[in-house]
Amino acid sequence: MSLANTRNIGISAHIDSGKTTLSERILYYTGRIHKIEDVRGDGDGATMDHMDLERERGITITSAATSVEWKGHKINLIDTPGHVDFTVEVERSLRVLDGAVLVLCSVGGVQSQSITVDRQMKRYQVPRVAFVNKMDRTGANPYKVCQQLRDKLQADAFMMQIPIGAEDNFKGVVDLIKMVAYTHEGTEGETVVEGPIPDDLKDEAEEKRMEMLEALSMYDDTLMEMLLSEELPTEEEIYKIARQAVLNGATPVYLGSAFKNKGVQPLLDAINRFLPSPLDREIHGRDPSDESVRIPLTPDPKDKFVGMAFKITDDQFGQLSFMRVYQGTIEKGGTYVNQRTGKSERFSRIVRMHSDKREEIDKASAGDIIAVMGIDSASGDTYCAERDQCTLESMFVPDPVIKVAVEPKNRGDADKMSKALLRFRKEDPTFRVFSDEETGEILISGMGELHLDVYVERIRREYGVDIQVGAPKVSYRESPTRAVEFDYKHKKQSGGSGQYAHIKGTLSPIESDSEDSFEFEDKVVGGRIPKQFIPAVEKGFRDSLSKGPVAEYPVVGTRIELLDGSYHDVDSSEKSFYTAAQGCFREYFKQAGPKLLEPIMKVEIECPESFQGSVVGDVTKRRGIMSASDVDNGVCVIVAEVPLAETFGYATDLRSMTQGQGTFTMELATYNQVPSNIQEDIIEQKRKAQLVGAK
Repeated sequence: MSLANTRNIGISAHIDSGKTTLSERILYYTGRIHKIEDVRGDGDGATMDHMDLERERGITITSAATSVEWKGHKINLIDTPGHVDFTVEVERSLRVLDGAVLVLCSVGGVQSQSITVDRQMKRYQVPRVAFVNKMDRTGANPYKVCQQLRDKLQADAFMMQIPIGAEDNFKGVVDLIKMVAYTHEGTEGETVVEGPIPDDLKDEAEEKRMEMLEALSMYDDTLMEMLLSEELPTEEEIYKIARQAVLNGATPVYLGSAFKNKGVQPLLDAINRFLPSPLDREIHGRDPSDESVRIPLTPDPKDKFVGMAFKITDDQFGQLSFMRVYQGTIEKGGTYVNQRTGKSERFSRIVRMHSDKREEIDKASAGDIIAVMGIDSASGDTYCAERDQCTLESMFVPDPVIKVAVEPKNRGDADKMSKALLRFRKEDPTFRVFSDEETGEILISGMGELHLDVYVERIRREYGVDIQVGAPKVSYRESPTRAVEFDYKHKKQSGGSGQYAHIKGTLSPIESDSEDSFEFEDKVVGGRIPKQFIPAVEKGFRDSLSKGPVAEYPVVGTRIELLDGSYHDVDSSEKSFYTAAQGCFREYFKQAGPKLLEPIMKVEIECPESFQGSVVGDVTKRRGIMSASDVDNGVCVIVAEVPLAETFGYATDLRSMTQGQGTFTMELATYNQVPSNIQEDIIEQKRKAQLVGAK
């Protein structure tokens, strides 16, 4: 099948917008499956949610890939999770896809996770169409959702369809390009019936069609001239202009109800018509010898192979690396080079995935998304035909915000547990594992409570290890608040050659809370400290950042200016200057008014209006700051910033406060200073924990 007829698309949305239900209908209508299962139901569960945990909880945890065909087009489809805790799944899927479907709930509209997904789509410049789902729900309002796309996401959104009926009476859609009505018949809505527009909708359809053409005219001067001279374009012209508009960032809006089997086939037509093929995307690699040189990649099967392993999973058959082929062709049994490690690896088996089922293939070429079995890759690795050929920019990985200590209940299971942790760390870049040197505990960190819960549960099920989980720990940071001048001498004389180093300069705060926000500037003149010792000074300061002097949390937002110093011809060495920098940091950082910083989460809560008072009161009690509150159709949406330390167990508390009707999502917003009374408590608790650990 030609590349022009290939689509690599992802389905992304806020939690519970109906992504997986939509994927299930797409598989059914394209003939991939012969029976529709539902996400929550008595059957086998949705095809794309293949893990037991996903079926039990009714949520998507890992992105699943499949390939379908629709009207002569091949569509590689990835269904991604909606929960912010699994945001890396969306991130890595969008990194390798050419287009996306942004699913929105007709009642909830643009919700917090829709905003995160939108940010990810913009980061990788992925063109998309929007699908307003759940049109059969009470309170469905697609016009409001379209307006929210413009207001909240600054998207150039316009309706391509209008609904026929709404809520319980939702019957189908009017196509504003062809000006026909689509309704659905058959037990599963598999037959699309094209008919005339109902009389009561004709005027509205004409008006909305003009709005759509005006929006499209911003992307095409000829269309603008036609509209000004009151001519109307042909259907073919509109399709052509709309495709260009989508490739340039416009968001056409489609409507339907996946659960009620309505509006899915016209969406598939839109995917074929408007979303880009691999030929429409400009992809660049980088020259390994000079990162600033960009190498254009062409989706040509005859060119030298370049591909990216964007997701790793491990199962009983070994490691499976999901790969997007950007250029060239790979063949079963061929040898290709991992650009990160420089190792040549043999691709002994290539498979096309259908959720958790695999179909063996002999080769794959540019534009394909496949999986390779048995190669030793990490998430984000570039594979090429030759060594040092080209590297692809890796994906963005957010920092984890929450830590818990884990240990097996049965000592004999320690090996199994470390095997599981090693595997999950390799699969998921946002899941980190490390051991606390002082307490000897194994700590795991991730994006939220649900994220870590799922991994603990998977270790129990997949490895049969019963795990004890400690109380969650927050990743605090330490940061200076004022500048101090330092003047530090390190002298040691103990038989034989001694140690001598002397450094002077300033330690000052800088605005930043990322892990690596440290600046070092060498302003020493006249050789007061020989040049060969300066890197040792910088390394000494840098190595002190992992544990700050206040409560042994990582230090951020610090700048060191080295201005002066002295040395001894015999006794000075790199080691003595390294030791001096460490001693200097310990002594002077305490004088720089150090403050603890804590992660602040942006929390979006949805609950019935009648519970608004108690939910807001509870947020305030948790040191939360309200940033927005909005009531729509009896549903209250509260947006607040709450310290992570105050959110543990919030899911249970919110459910009991709202009789089980409240839901929330949260993601890291920023780091802020901890109030001084709470800072003292944190330091005291840390001290006690160390005393217990030392006994």
